[in-house]
Amino acid sequence: MKFEDEPVPGYPLPILPGHTSPGRFERVLRAGQFVVTTELAPPDSADPAEVFARARIFDGYVDAINATDGSGANCHMSSMAVCALLTRVGYAPVMQISCRDKNRIAIQGDILGAAAMGVCNILCLTGDGVQAGDHPQALPVFDLDSMTLLQTARTLRDEHHFLSGRRITHAPRVLLGAAENPFTQPIAWRAERLAKKVAAGAQFIQTQYCYDVPLLRQFLQQVEALGLLDKVFILVGVGPFKSAKAAEWIRTHVPGVHIPDAVIARLKGAADQAAEGRQLCTDLIQEIRDVKGVHGVHVMAYRQEETVAEIIDRSGILNGRVPWYPGRDPNTANPDRKAS
Repeated sequence: MKFEDEPVPGYPLPILPGHTSPGRFERVLRAGQFVVTTELAPPDSADPAEVFARARIFDGYVDAINATDGSGANCHMSSMAVCALLTRVGYAPVMQISCRDKNRIAIQGDILGAAAMGVCNILCLTGDGVQAGDHPQALPVFDLDSMTLLQTARTLRDEHHFLSGRRITHAPRVLLGAAENPFTQPIAWRAERLAKKVAAGAQFIQTQYCYDVPLLRQFLQQVEALGLLDKVFILVGVGPFKSAKAAEWIRTHVPGVHIPDAVIARLKGAADQAAEGRQLCTDLIQEIRDVKGVHGVHVMAYRQEETVAEIIDRSGILNGRVPWYPGRDPNTANPDRKAS
């Protein structure tokens, strides 16, 4: 069976030799395609129709969809629930797990439960502090961090037992991911931190927003020097700005986001700053595509999800490929784009 073969919604594909999951996302990565992932902001609702409506915006343009887990320490529908809904109809979701809100007992149970519902991809995150969100009175947990969460998930998958040592009868067959920020201080340590995450079990990495490609190249040269380029799939974070003012606010108020002055100046000089923000994102994707060690991009378009299709189309990075989505008919797909 080829990596692009379509599953019956709700049923997994077979696990190929050398793969750890039955997921289509891992198949596309290992087939050497330049992949595209994005983020779905879970709704403040119990209506599954709202989840499906948000996912449909990305149909035919992304290989996997992250469901955020209380991003910014704000409460929304749970990541596991969103991923279960998306899996039910055949999407390839990435379940984010934040260590902020749950201890190791709950997290291990969630990993087993998600895998039982067909979720094949997990992104392990430490999580934002509760003081950043809309429930500052909440009690943070942080029983684990991103490193120990990776180790925990790998233990469940590869060693078939809980952290307590108690055996499990069927291991979760999942692809494990983590986040990294090549653009924050101390810059010299970022590649070494990535190496620790790979050693802990990370198979793919999604980075913080990249607006400084020379800094990205420097980071990846360090990653290569550590012998990691063949050991992990690296997806670089990108995203559009609505205006120079928005970019300046993010640079000032969002920790870890590095935005060079030249980016702000480019947006300020544009007659239509929102359009220039989308073009900037497109230009960055095209430049990032040719950087050694990059396997794809992770498009984060918060409250601009409707721009993702335009940006991906204009960038040309899919090279005519049409990522699978529910209801796609390869025989009637755009003849200028090939199904996958």
